[in-house]
Amino acid sequence: MTERLQDLVTQSVERDPEATALVGGDETMTYGELEAASNRLAHALVDRGVKPGDRVGVLAAKTPATIAALLGVLRAGGAYVPVDSASPAARAARIVRAAEPTVLLADDTATGLVDGLAGEGLDLTVGALGEPLSGERFASAFARADLASLPAEAPATSSPDLAHLLFTSGSTGVPKGVMITHENVLAFVDWAIRHFGTKASDRVSGHPPLHFDLSTFDIYATLAAGAQLHLVPASLGLDARRTAAFIRDHELTQWFSVPSVLTYLARFDAVAENDFPALERLLWCGEVLPTPVLAHWMRRLPHARFTNLYGPTEATIASSYYDVPAVPADESVPVPIGVPCDGESLLVLDDGVPAPVGGIGELYIGGVGLSPGYWRDQEKTDAAFVAGPDGERIYKTGDLARADDDGVVHFLGRTDSQIKSRGYRIELGEVESAVNTVPGVRECAVVGVDTGGFEGTTICCAYSVVEGTELPVAELRKQVTALIPRYMLPARWEALDGLPKNVNGKIDRPALRERFRPAPKEGT
Repeated sequence: MTERLQDLVTQSVERDPEATALVGGDETMTYGELEAASNRLAHALVDRGVKPGDRVGVLAAKTPATIAALLGVLRAGGAYVPVDSASPAARAARIVRAAEPTVLLADDTATGLVDGLAGEGLDLTVGALGEPLSGERFASAFARADLASLPAEAPATSSPDLAHLLFTSGSTGVPKGVMITHENVLAFVDWAIRHFGTKASDRVSGHPPLHFDLSTFDIYATLAAGAQLHLVPASLGLDARRTAAFIRDHELTQWFSVPSVLTYLARFDAVAENDFPALERLLWCGEVLPTPVLAHWMRRLPHARFTNLYGPTEATIASSYYDVPAVPADESVPVPIGVPCDGESLLVLDDGVPAPVGGIGELYIGGVGLSPGYWRDQEKTDAAFVAGPDGERIYKTGDLARADDDGVVHFLGRTDSQIKSRGYRIELGEVESAVNTVPGVRECAVVGVDTGGFEGTTICCAYSVVEGTELPVAELRKQVTALIPRYMLPARWEALDGLPKNVNGKIDRPALRERFRPAPKEGT
């Protein structure tokens, strides 16, 4: 039985060392090359003082060399901490101080950031994943060329269960480090390979950034199957036609991303009838995919299988799934989040007890995917990971949900997006679903803003439209009026060229709330 993530590569090497493992830009790596590269880096890390359980920071672009570096950290017995190399130095410094890495691994995309970290007073040992790096305040201790003389076999070292720390946004502005274990990831990978039938001939997308937990699925399920991982360059951004061309040209059999990417491709009409003939399955996770967008994709790609995955970082990649059986007949009905993956459980609780069938409650997750908690923060861990009705350990998602007669769970929005406005309790997700059904809307977000008025929280809607479409606020409001009660209508609207996104490609709702927040009055 596989006990560590790096063992997945070793097993694939034993099957076929010459098979292609990684494709990124002009660089490819076979499984044999990946195994040797990760082992050599592991020796370099051990030589620089990395001991079992130590953390190693990774500030680098998504390339084959970087994937090898992640495995090298694990082979050295460490846990890797991926950091967005586009982060401001002050935020990255908070992560580095919290994780206390023994070594930082970086490439030339992160030279400025590493220099900024040194400027924040951090004492760093830096390893370069390519050419030697140097800035005003640092120089790399070793570079890729220095590894060639090191052994291609793994060093003899133990490997504790902590695999990586993923830092997410914290409500106080301090990033939270979610601890993810080898066991957590292996449990999901085992289920996913069986459920999706991943095989050695697959060509899988690697779209999410490495500091986003969805990338964990792409990497380890692909390597476990002995398949090819095609790393999608960040430079594609949300360029719909270039992204479609990538799927087409690389003959991908699986695409996995956040819904905003699928929305852009659909709204810009970048996908032709029966496009992507090699594509067998299309998966999404991270936020709600508007049902009209899903229907568009399903009509264009009748040969593909479509699956909605749901789960927070704290429960490792995803905890539930819903295989969409057919093109939705009613595009105003959101797609369910489905049923638990093997070894997981979904509980809809109302005041701590199971809600009746069809009843609304807060969603909790239990099972094999649960993180041990937040790095060195027992208070936050105890608040989020609680005892369930039967004493089991469960995670408080902060999401509202209901389970239907068939046990299928339906996501209803965030508990913190259920607001009170004009005396009514309103779920903003319902308003957002209504706006998304209006023809011409490319994407939208509905947020609640406390404006200090008598009406309570003000409902605000930002939206963008399909290129070449005119949809003034008055017309959009008129059409939405036909879909939801008048008391649920947004009071403030704003048409934008594009909605702001956070580093994971999701709509940046805090930024929108600030945009709609009224300016302070003079003298206050």
